[in-house]
Amino acid sequence: MQKTDEPTQAVAVTPTAAADAPIPPKPLPWTLLAVLPVVASAVTVVAVRGPDDPAVAAWRTVCLAVTVQALPFLLLGTALSGAINAFVPAGVFSRALPKRPVLAVPVAGIAGVVLPGCECASVPVANSLIRRGVTPAAAFAFLLSAPAVNPVVLTATAIAFPGSPAMVAARLLASLATAAVMGWLWLWLGREEWLRPVVRHTGHRPGHSRLREFRLGFQHDFLHAGGYLVLGAMAAATFNVVVPRSVLDAFSGSPWLSVLFLAGLAVVLAVCSEADAFVAASLTGFSPVARLAFMVIGPMVDLKLIALQAGTFGRSFAFRFSSATAVVAIVCSALIGGALL
Repeated sequence: MQKTDEPTQAVAVTPTAAADAPIPPKPLPWTLLAVLPVVASAVTVVAVRGPDDPAVAAWRTVCLAVTVQALPFLLLGTALSGAINAFVPAGVFSRALPKRPVLAVPVAGIAGVVLPGCECASVPVANSLIRRGVTPAAAFAFLLSAPAVNPVVLTATAIAFPGSPAMVAARLLASLATAAVMGWLWLWLGREEWLRPVVRHTGHRPGHSRLREFRLGFQHDFLHAGGYLVLGAMAAATFNVVVPRSVLDAFSGSPWLSVLFLAGLAVVLAVCSEADAFVAASLTGFSPVARLAFMVIGPMVDLKLIALQAGTFGRSFAFRFSSATAVVAIVCSALIGGALL
């Protein structure tokens, strides 16, 4: 009896010790190499002009505004991710979606309507869904659609564009189309080696407290994603201060250049999806299609979102996925906007 008990004890103790072991520190994130020049430039400006200079004050204001605006939704997303990890059985999402991935993609895109959050919330939730067995293509469709088609965003769009239900419909359809196309593109061209999720345990472990698992998962995701959010906000603030208003006016006269310019502007401004409709409405010199492209691309591809995706899924995924999403979003905005607006 003594010999048979010893292996049982080893099996019972080893998984617990491994699960409770601290997560090893990660090497220096590659995104720091891209953002460090921005940070260095900002520090140089502060050192030369002083903290009370109007440009420095504007940079500080924009940086804080982007961070504070996105922080509640990052909290929502990481809390929801932790709750999914600790409390939701592993097979729930797989059973809720169609078995065929090609059908699961549009269903997951439409399911984005139920999450009232911005892009900061969708990244950790999509990561948790993948860890729970959802096909990555469906999780990515949800990641793209949730910040753009939820009721809060659509209501804000209707308020920002009063008397223009076509703009609300165009935003809804163009966002859903982009999410579905990107999910199908991942099914067709995506590779596992591009996707490197953060390594940590997911799912409830027998004998462990669910509340403790929720707390540890929430703490890990929030601290990890929060750093990338701040870096993205700093880069967006730098662009806001450096680029003069006259540059915006120079592109508003050409239909195609205005679309491309506002698409790029949405990437670097990194405005939260709950507020981007009001920014788009203020750009009165641009065409409705260009402003639609601004609202479709912003919640799917911006500096803080690229940083969050890179920190969560890896560099290869972030570069490829963000580039492809921007192209698809521009095409969908031009086609749907041209037909409805």
